[in-house]
Amino acid sequence: MFWFLLIALVVVVAAVALAVAGGGDGPGRTATGGLADALPDRTEAWLPPDRPLNRSDLDALRLPQAVRGYRMEEVDDVLDRLGAELAERDARIAELEASLAGAQATALGGPDMFGEPGGGPGDRPGTGTAFGEEPGGPGEAR
Repeated sequence: MFWFLLIALVVVVAAVALAVAGGGDGPGRTATGGLADALPDRTEAWLPPDRPLNRSDLDALRLPQAVRGYRMEEVDDVLDRLGAELAERDARIAELEASLAGAQATALGGPDMFGEPGGGPGDRPGTGTAFGEEPGGPGEAR
């Protein structure tokens, strides 16, 4: 009886070893007989990569949870993307505000670049008062 159990044990161990080592092209196996790479357990396409994010994207966002909270890599990826988009939007807002301020200054007729600030059309050189003269010209009554 001992020999029978010993032979049965060897046969079972050999069968298990063959099944594990590469017996067949079943699911999860590659063409070479090894195990296929594990699928990533990260979510796919949960933020649209082809356009800027909007409020509804953030409302619909649900980060997958790990054993001890959220996966740090995924949270870091989301925060990095949001930070980059906010920085881009801030730069664009600053650029638009600067161009708007320039357009408003031009439209309001700000100080002339070549004349004196506040100078009107009658204050051109040669038409105003000479140095030391009173307004109204020389010899006029006051």
